[in-house]
Amino acid sequence: MKNKLHSLLFSTLVGLLGFSCTDLEEKPIGVLAPEGLFKTVTDVQTAINGAYGHIASEPLYGRNFVLALMLKSDMADIGDRTTAAARQQVNDFNMDASNGLVASFWPRWYIVISSVNAAIRGGESLGLPQEQINPTLAEARFVRAFSYFHLVQNFGAIPYIDAFVTDPESVKSISKTPEEEVYARIIADLEFAKQWLPDQQPADVRTRPTKGSAATCLASLYLTQGNYQKAYTEAKWIIDNKDKFGYRLEADFQDLYISTKADQLKETIFAVDFIGQKVGNDATNDDLMGAITGIRGTDQNGWSVAVPTMKVYTSWDSRDYRKKVSFEDSMKIGGVVKPYTAFPTAARPHIAKFARYPGNANSEGRYSDHNYFCFRYAEVLLIAAEALAEVNGGPNEEAMGYINQIRARARNWAGKQTAFPANVTSGLSKQAFIDLVLEERRLELAFEFKRWYDIKRRKLGDMVFKGANSLEPHANFTADRDYLMPFLSTEMTINPALTQNPGY
Repeated sequence: MKNKLHSLLFSTLVGLLGFSCTDLEEKPIGVLAPEGLFKTVTDVQTAINGAYGHIASEPLYGRNFVLALMLKSDMADIGDRTTAAARQQVNDFNMDASNGLVASFWPRWYIVISSVNAAIRGGESLGLPQEQINPTLAEARFVRAFSYFHLVQNFGAIPYIDAFVTDPESVKSISKTPEEEVYARIIADLEFAKQWLPDQQPADVRTRPTKGSAATCLASLYLTQGNYQKAYTEAKWIIDNKDKFGYRLEADFQDLYISTKADQLKETIFAVDFIGQKVGNDATNDDLMGAITGIRGTDQNGWSVAVPTMKVYTSWDSRDYRKKVSFEDSMKIGGVVKPYTAFPTAARPHIAKFARYPGNANSEGRYSDHNYFCFRYAEVLLIAAEALAEVNGGPNEEAMGYINQIRARARNWAGKQTAFPANVTSGLSKQAFIDLVLEERRLELAFEFKRWYDIKRRKLGDMVFKGANSLEPHANFTADRDYLMPFLSTEMTINPALTQNPGY
């Protein structure tokens, strides 16, 4: 989606004309209706493209939001303890109502939502036949669903706004929408998107959604809710139609994280696109994940912020090709290759997925060409396996087969076939197989902003942060508090109808 930067000015305008809690006191504008801005379907698409640009920004997928997801998991710890206090709060489970990461990404998600709400209202006002306008409206509704799916998982009950706001005063008293109602509205948007989106976008662009993207988001949502029959149904529909959608596992796991190959990957179902060495307004297109996860004090010149603990590395079997791809355990220092024990800031292996092949980026890996996965086909197989085992009361050949497809790919070391990891064999109990799938998700999707959601939906916090086998111990983890993030005190000052989440 290389035209997004050209759409940002328009999208920022319609976004700020809509809802942005943090800005309400300072910028109480919102009297311009979409009917005055949108004259053609192209105008509607322009606003949607601009919304993508806001997702591909520093506050969201460029750093702050995805970094928060990564640090809350048990797969990444703080490496350089001189980093910002807001990051340390998230990592150490001592967030408060003034957390700087939340202050960055909370209003940006609502700018995205306001942009697509404006696009939806503007598109509906054109009075076009369904066949002409609904595919574009479906794209906007997918983006809205995707945004709210992230917000509801992290905050629970939230203000849900599905209309363009023309009176900013009205949102100063909007109350939280119950969590289940938010999910119901997300499902309605995704069902509409699944009906009206194309099987493939023009030129097979994977950074715009398709029917398969909507179904995958539905499968993930149902898995999150514990509705395993519906999760399996959606995942199986995608698997059965993979050829129509153009999905497959890439042969070489490393190819998934080489930014110059991102636009050709058939495993991508939906991704966030960054354009190397270009920066827009409002920190759009500013990707910092390569720098955040890179190695400070080495020739790579990263920042050592999100760095796995040693146990994350040592517990991963070195016969698994995915470990080699996922970690950087040596790096040149002064032109000489040194092991991780010589890394000067955080002497342990670092994350390689974003820093190793950033493409057209600066020397720190910033401003990369990466497309960040939101959903890829391997995750569909994992969803199908987990959900089917839950529905059947245990694994069958079909469920095991989905895991075996993923493991077969993991045995391919850049064209050289190995014997590890072995196929799953019969005889596992339901719980043993579910545990196996969750572990497979942890490895296959490592550092891709999924692990925290798995911990939350399966209520694994006490085990993974306090258990004997904890990869990243946090004795202060509190289930009654830490599965949700706090609402900002500034938001509650502006809107007294908002109530704080428990424990904050």
